Amino acid sequence: MFHKDSKISRRTFVKGAVAASIIVTVPLSLQAKTTITQRQESVEIRGNEFHLSIVKTAVNITGVPAIATLVDGMISGPTLRWKEGEKVTIHVTNQLTEDTSIHWHGIILPTDMDGVPDISFMGIKPGETFTYHFKVIQSGTFWYHSHSGFQEQTGIYGAIVIDPIIPDPYKYDKEYVITLSDWSDENPVTVFRKLKISSDYYNFKKRTGGDFFSEVKEKGFFTAFNERKMWNEMAMTDRDLSDVTGYTYTYLMNGVNPATIFKALFKNGDKIRLRFINSASMTFFDVMIPGLKMTVVASDGNNIQPVSVDEFRIGVAETYDVIVEPEENHAYAIFAQSLDRSGYALGALTYDENIITNTPPMDPLPILTHADMGMSMSSSNMDHSSQDMSAMPSVPTIEKESAMKCGGGMKMPINHSSKNNDLKKSPIPITPLEEDQGVQTTMRAMNPQYRLDDPGVGLRNNTRKVLTYADLKSLVSTKHDKYPEREIILHLTGNMERYMWSINGIAYKDAKPLEFKYGERLRITYINDTMMNHPMHLHGMWSDLETGDDNYLPKKHTIIVQPGSKISFRVNVDAKGSWAFHCHLLYHMAGMFRKVVVA
Repeated sequence: MFHKDSKISRRTFVKGAVAASIIVTVPLSLQAKTTITQRQESVEIRGNEFHLSIVKTAVNITGVPAIATLVDGMISGPTLRWKEGEKVTIHVTNQLTEDTSIHWHGIILPTDMDGVPDISFMGIKPGETFTYHFKVIQSGTFWYHSHSGFQEQTGIYGAIVIDPIIPDPYKYDKEYVITLSDWSDENPVTVFRKLKISSDYYNFKKRTGGDFFSEVKEKGFFTAFNERKMWNEMAMTDRDLSDVTGYTYTYLMNGVNPATIFKALFKNGDKIRLRFINSASMTFFDVMIPGLKMTVVASDGNNIQPVSVDEFRIGVAETYDVIVEPEENHAYAIFAQSLDRSGYALGALTYDENIITNTPPMDPLPILTHADMGMSMSSSNMDHSSQDMSAMPSVPTIEKESAMKCGGGMKMPINHSSKNNDLKKSPIPITPLEEDQGVQTTMRAMNPQYRLDDPGVGLRNNTRKVLTYADLKSLVSTKHDKYPEREIILHLTGNMERYMWSINGIAYKDAKPLEFKYGERLRITYINDTMMNHPMHLHGMWSDLETGDDNYLPKKHTIIVQPGSKISFRVNVDAKGSWAFHCHLLYHMAGMFRKVVVA
């Protein structure tokens, strides 16, 4: 722990840059308490033509030598800087002994340039070069990553910054790209095998007998006993927050560990734009800069009406741009703690590279509530006193009865009511999809709710202003956008005991493709029947998030579906071809995945 605004010896914190490979030998514990020599910010490449190589590189991030698969030998990979309206050509050479690929996350482009093996192209064979070529028709903060196997976990990812034709409507003096990621020295195949053997293999924050006696003292014996019985019958725990934790992960900011500390420098009086990208494989981060307000100006690369916050949760694959105005001669911590509080990524925003502030303490371990399991609001200890019921989609969804299934046979009907802001519009017809109640799904949300103004478990009532989806409003009007013609409902399903993930109870390998009609306006509703957050990503088309205000629907490429909740978005089906549609948690993706065919 370093004292606020204290000078640091260069022998303790070494500023270094490694262009081609990262080979370090300083012993480092899993808690990342020792610094290592690494570059302090991403290499940025500008232009219209790029040559990237996917290579195996020796790294030492935790004190244990390991092999990573990296773009140009860097973790994270080089930042690609493009210009809206221009054409770009990217030559990607595979120097691995296995197939690889690059997917341009959130980029609107032709299907054969999307970079998903067996969906839009055949992948890049060892020793071969694949050339991506497309016109850039958007601007903002995006990223790229491998869509082959578990290569994203082993380091194939990097940032994309696209400069707009018309300047953004906010001023700043300097900017930094901040990539958040999770690194494990374990082979990801080994991680996945351990999860299949025991889904809570990496969870060491389980309930104890002492917790039970504390609950008895707080709630009484019968209430505490019945709650514990319910969780046990569902083969779940109220502390199942992240499948993979800091037990194996070291959390990185721009490729460096918390002891090394990424540094963003400013001059007194500067306004700073920070482009946050969650390029982790499995980790949600809660981001704050203690003592400094952040003005959120963009979500998933799209400008929004500015929102002043103290903190925001960034799901896997999301991006947020914020503007901050640091005080003169002051140092701040850029603090990104994992959702399960098993570790953090750390950076410094400072006027002097030798001055940093104290590392903030992590928040208490979040505890899931009944509401997080889609149970009745009244049976939850979640505080809904500030729930803004206006933040609901304007047309209610009519769906089949759904109930949480547990050993005791507990069942409660869905509440079909929702705020209807436009009674003149007719209900949207629902297209039935195949479903299965078999081994792939062992739970169903009883009473899933739109919780757009709920910041999520661990962030409720923490005295800080936390960004929620209800805060996101497009900067441009969507008032005259076409209204949806039909709706499909996708249940996000799973079997935690067997670590199986699916959509509508059907794993990808057994599922038929989803068929979208070219030119239609579609409404998609997710119902999360599991206890995990799922970052859902539709390739090739924007997702217009329904926040209750049809005039300013924000565009997103990744939508977080909270446990036991529902959420809806609209899609202009304007891109023919085959597209991927999946949960972006790497170890969920094999099952919670669909092929979308637009014709």
